Amino acid sequence: MKRIQILIYLLLCGFLSFAQSIEDLSFGTDTTFEVLTWNIEWFPKNGQPTVAYVSEIIEALDVDLLAIQEVNDTGAFNEMIDGLSAYEGYLESSYFAGLAYIYKNSTIQINDIYEIYTSAPYWSPFPRSPMVMDLNFMNERIIVINNHFKCCGDGIFDIDNSDDEETRRYIASNLLKDYVDTNFPNENSIVLGDLNDVLSDDEENNVFQLILDDSENYLFADFEIAIGSDSSWSYPTWPSHLDHILITNELFDEFENPGSVIQTIKLEEYIAGGWSEYDASISDHRPVAMKLLMNSDLNGTDVTPAAPHFSNYPNPISSETRFSFDISNAHRRIEIINIQGQMVHSEKIPPGARTFLWNAEGLPDGIYFAKLVSENAHNSTLKLLLRKEITR
Repeated sequence: MKRIQILIYLLLCGFLSFAQSIEDLSFGTDTTFEVLTWNIEWFPKNGQPTVAYVSEIIEALDVDLLAIQEVNDTGAFNEMIDGLSAYEGYLESSYFAGLAYIYKNSTIQINDIYEIYTSAPYWSPFPRSPMVMDLNFMNERIIVINNHFKCCGDGIFDIDNSDDEETRRYIASNLLKDYVDTNFPNENSIVLGDLNDVLSDDEENNVFQLILDDSENYLFADFEIAIGSDSSWSYPTWPSHLDHILITNELFDEFENPGSVIQTIKLEEYIAGGWSEYDASISDHRPVAMKLLMNSDLNGTDVTPAAPHFSNYPNPISSETRFSFDISNAHRRIEIINIQGQMVHSEKIPPGARTFLWNAEGLPDGIYFAKLVSENAHNSTLKLLLRKEITR
């Protein structure tokens, strides 16, 4: 009897795992700005079925802006856009790079779209010229830069070799930082795309290290994903997390709003056939999406809040903050991690405790992550903003 019950349970779980469909997907809301980066792998990977899949996914996700990489067939792309009544598309390049934008014309006003670093001296770091979109959303100007960096490599810098893949990505990252610093020092800016490298490499071989070091001005919004479980990484086949969304400090407050969320969207869970079908007919990359509550006075209750069993107040932090969590007899600890992925504090929590006061004295201002780690491997993470000049 017990074996029969177990078999029924497994069959039911299997049924439920495929009970979801693309129609069950959702992400966009009326109160947030949503942007998504997606390497769509030589669209359309499987011809007309790919066009149908992607059209249905875009309509279900209902995001404001999609930054796309690897469009191979302009005709198929334009055909898909013509079938999306709520969206318009942009795919035009003096050097065809497969970069494209898909956006809601009802929420986004385009000021300009153009490419940068297009001349021959930049072809090595940028085999595909970055594409800039200058837009307005709810009367807010936002700069978005879509990218697809050089792939591959051995994970080790060879700065004297101009053909070294890591070196090319390192130069590209720093050129983009220079471009934003020079041209948009006070604008809401987002740099995203398939950047083809991980955020968690050691400092000596991290192609993003100069950006990570400038935590007062830049934040990889997906950093928590990058240092988290590989089940949420954007490139499962390796596995690795290669698709990133970088924001400037003009958007830090918006990203801290409870209604703001970033996540890898596991589209294969909504497709019959799972990853095998998704990889064969759509892409080998999952999209990474972010929604920002641009005005904290708006109602953000329809978006995902932080996990209720782990919270802290105040946040932003001027000197100290108190963490709260559910009572548990499990052995737990709180780890504080800086934006470079380094642990700056670790504290064991005695069984039965429900709060912990953390003092940030001695640490520089910036973005941190607090991770509640328990013996049963159930981890929860909070994003922290340390600003010592805050007065309350």
